[in-house]
Amino acid sequence: MEKERWGTTKDGKEILLYTLSNQAGMTVKLTNVGASIVSITVPDRSGAKHDVVLGFDRGEDYLSNDAFMGAVVAPSANRIAGASFTIGNKRFHLEQNENENNLHGSFTSGSHLRIWTSEGAGQAVTFSLKMKDGELGFPGERVMSVTYTLTDDNGLVLSYHGVSDQKTLFNPTNHVYFNLNGHETGAILSTELVIQADAFTEIRAGGIPTGRLIPVKGTVMDFTVSHPIGERIDQDYEQLKLTGGYDHNFVIRDQTGDLKEAARAFDPRSGITMTVLTTLPGVQFYAGNWIGKKTGKGSAVYEDRHGFCLETQFFPNAINQEGFASPVFGETNDYRAETIYRFGVI
Repeated sequence: MEKERWGTTKDGKEILLYTLSNQAGMTVKLTNVGASIVSITVPDRSGAKHDVVLGFDRGEDYLSNDAFMGAVVAPSANRIAGASFTIGNKRFHLEQNENENNLHGSFTSGSHLRIWTSEGAGQAVTFSLKMKDGELGFPGERVMSVTYTLTDDNGLVLSYHGVSDQKTLFNPTNHVYFNLNGHETGAILSTELVIQADAFTEIRAGGIPTGRLIPVKGTVMDFTVSHPIGERIDQDYEQLKLTGGYDHNFVIRDQTGDLKEAARAFDPRSGITMTVLTTLPGVQFYAGNWIGKKTGKGSAVYEDRHGFCLETQFFPNAINQEGFASPVFGETNDYRAETIYRFGVI
C-alpha cells in the first residue's frame, strides 16, 4: 500500500490518495474524499492494463462530484419518497432534492463530498465518517465505515459497518461507474450483463418503488441470461421511459443475507469480466443515463451511458414500504454488509 498527499480542501484539510496493488497485476486507488474509488486497473485478455472506473485526476475534483463517481453514499443511498420516514412514533424530514423526494441524502453536503478519516495497512484501507444526531435529517449519533480490501484473486472487498446510539436508517452503497473496456473508451452499450434476479421493484414517476415486484420474464428487464446493455435500453417500455433507460432495483434471487452472486458483466472488446457478490437483497442497475458531459481522468470526456453502476443495497424507499426488508439499525443492532467486485478475463 502507498499513501500520498493528493490535494487540499478550501479549509485546509488534507486530501489523500491510497494505492493498493496485488501480485496478479490489479491496482486500486482510493481517496478520503467520499471514501471514493478513484481507479481500478486490471489486465485484459492480451495482458494490457485498463482503468475500468470513471473518475478524476485531482483530489479537488471530488469535492464537486455531482455524479457521485466512485463515492460512498451514506447513511442512505437511492430514493426516499416524500423525503421523510418514521421510526417508532417520530417522523424525520430530509432534504427535498429531487422534486418532493430525497435522493442520496444531500447533493451539497452528503458523504460523497466529505473528508473521511482514513487508515491503511497491508492491502486494506478503512474510511470512517461521524455524523451528529439530526445531521442531514437522520436520527442518531452515527459512525459509518467502509473497509476496502484488495485480494490476490483480483477482488475488491467492500465491508460496511454502521453504529448509532438510536435506531436509524442505514442503507449505504458505492456509486462507482464501470467501463470494462477502459474508462476513456465511450459508451458501455456493448457490455454484456447478467443479473441474478427474477424480479425488479416496479417504480412510479420519480423513481419511487410502488411496492410491487414485477417478474422480469418476457420483459426488457430480463437479464437472467446475458444481454448487451444497449440491446433493449431504448425500447418502448414504460418502466424504461420513466428513467431514461435502466435505473432500477433488481431483487437478488434467494438472498438470505449470505454472500451471494448478484451480477456479472463482460466486455467483448477487452475480455474483462466483473462479478458482483453481496450480502444485500438488492442491486441497482444504472446505465449512466444522466451523466451529462464531464471531463475525467486524462482529459477523457464522459457522457451519458459511458459508465454503468451495480449498486448493492436494501430496496429504495424500503423505510416507507411494508413488505421490503427493513434498513433500520442502531442501538444494539449494528449495520453490517459486504460487497465484492471481482475481475477476470475470458
